[in-house]
Amino acid sequence: MQRLEADFSVMTLNLRFGLADDGPNRWEIRKERLLLLFERYRPTFIGFQEANTFQIDFLCGILPGYKYIGKRSPAPPFWQNNLLFYPDSWRCSWADHFFLSQTPDIPSRFPESRWPRQCTLGVFTQKTHSLVCLSTHLDFDATVQTKSVRIILERLKSAPILFPVVLMGDFNATPDSPCHAALTDPKGPGDGRLPPFINAFKAPYPPTFHGFSGKGKKGHIDWILYRGGLAPVRSRVITDAFKGGYPSDHFPLLVAFSWKKKPLQAESRL
Repeated sequence: MQRLEADFSVMTLNLRFGLADDGPNRWEIRKERLLLLFERYRPTFIGFQEANTFQIDFLCGILPGYKYIGKRSPAPPFWQNNLLFYPDSWRCSWADHFFLSQTPDIPSRFPESRWPRQCTLGVFTQKTHSLVCLSTHLDFDATVQTKSVRIILERLKSAPILFPVVLMGDFNATPDSPCHAALTDPKGPGDGRLPPFINAFKAPYPPTFHGFSGKGKKGHIDWILYRGGLAPVRSRVITDAFKGGYPSDHFPLLVAFSWKKKPLQAESRL
């Protein structure tokens, strides 16, 4: 990605469970496609979802110069993590990892959730700018999705409230869903203090799930949302094939941002 007038970029990608029986798209084959993806695109921040420990280890090897937060160690054998990778030039001053459930600080899930869903939050600083970044993965049930969004909004109150925020991930819902409204509609629940989030993509929203076919389906279920002093410069769903296949059953989303105004002195609640 050419820099142009952008100050930084973010990518979100559901990595696809590495133990899945995906035949010609199994992890051992498609992991090399990830190497080619990141040789072509070098986002500043990368939010991964659905990552097994061995996938995280591989990502560390192909992303030299990056650090990450969100890994649970030791992790159960089938554990899936949501991760945030960031370059050495940024400092992570605070990190939080929590579950989207009634007990966010212990491994758990809502009774209606198929899987224990999680969110990783980091506060990052570089020179005169700071940013709050989150990577999350919501469950399939619409009611649980809205409950999960409210947990995320509540958890954000622990971060510096005036910093710009980027929230990305696999939401398993399209922009016409209640959970999207809860984040972006000024009349939605919100967090009561700051403006709602804005989707970095515009209608008609491009599909982001393709099931290794390269043809989008299921709508725009992966999002990159933002609020605060940010302006999206370019937004792209990456549909590139690598070595005749795709890195995941979801397309990566990439957004380049510029700082909209001078950094603010944030009220820290750390």
